[in-house]
Amino acid sequence: MEAPDFWDDVEKSGQIMKEIKGLKGTIERFSEMQTSYEDISTMIEMAEEENDEDLIKETGEMLSAFIKNFEAFRIETLLSGEFDTNDATVKINAGTGGTEACDWVSMVYRMYTRWAESHGFTVTVLDILDGDEAGIKTVTFQVSGYHAYGYLKSEHGVHRLVRISPFNANGKRQTSFCAVEVLPVIDDAVNIEVNDDELRIDTYRASGAGGQHINKTSSAIRITHIPTGIVVQCQNERSQHQNKDQAMKMLMSKLYLLEKEKQQEQISGIKGDVMEVGFGSHIRSYFLQPYTLVKDSRTGCETGDAYKVLDGGIDAFINAYLSWIATGKNE
Repeated sequence: MEAPDFWDDVEKSGQIMKEIKGLKGTIERFSEMQTSYEDISTMIEMAEEENDEDLIKETGEMLSAFIKNFEAFRIETLLSGEFDTNDATVKINAGTGGTEACDWVSMVYRMYTRWAESHGFTVTVLDILDGDEAGIKTVTFQVSGYHAYGYLKSEHGVHRLVRISPFNANGKRQTSFCAVEVLPVIDDAVNIEVNDDELRIDTYRASGAGGQHINKTSSAIRITHIPTGIVVQCQNERSQHQNKDQAMKMLMSKLYLLEKEKQQEQISGIKGDVMEVGFGSHIRSYFLQPYTLVKDSRTGCETGDAYKVLDGGIDAFINAYLSWIATGKNE
């Protein structure tokens, strides 16, 4: 009976240490910016006194870098939501478009993993189902790092891709959709009561890469919460017990947010609006032909460098969303 309490304490200690590390990093960034500001002020004075063109150019470059860092720091101050500092669970489902949509899911999954890597976050695949011919039908993964959910909550919604299909011999333009669901990973401090008779737990053999043990035993877990119809599943861990623990955490997060939505009498707060995965419901469009453009329909943020975005360069869209939310969604 002692072991569970011990490991709970270990997990909570880890969460506290992660928060301390995040806050320490914020303080260090502020100190660095303060030093940079003082250095730039000194450089401006020197440039004015000496009228040195090289010094003026160097000062301008320092000022541009400072403004960029300041803007990123300002955006971080907007991450003050209840779960913004938490890890995030992201689920991507293929929508309208068949094989094209499955390929689109794999592209979006790669986009988020590249973004996470560039920010020092770690990505752990929890569940994945490959497409019949190509791509991925659905993938669930956890992004771990300070403010992971705070940033990624901007990605919740339907994403639309327009391109010339590589799967169409006639080279016709194709529109594909995928739905991205983003949830915070909620720690054990949040208590949700669930009766065992409200759960249906199914085991199945894990698919995809994962080693001989994972693929030859029924270690994957699917949990259905019967009263709400919520379904979660996990197959990445080696043991059935570990997969069940991970799936239960996902279920607790969904049930907690559902309860919060009921209390607030709205669905648009934490989890975001539930939309059909098809035409007219997308939050962002990615055009690869006949021109390249990515545009967010909520904030109006756009860029012509679509391939950079698909390579993980989504910070501009995240920042625009956080500013949009902070200003009452009117920018």
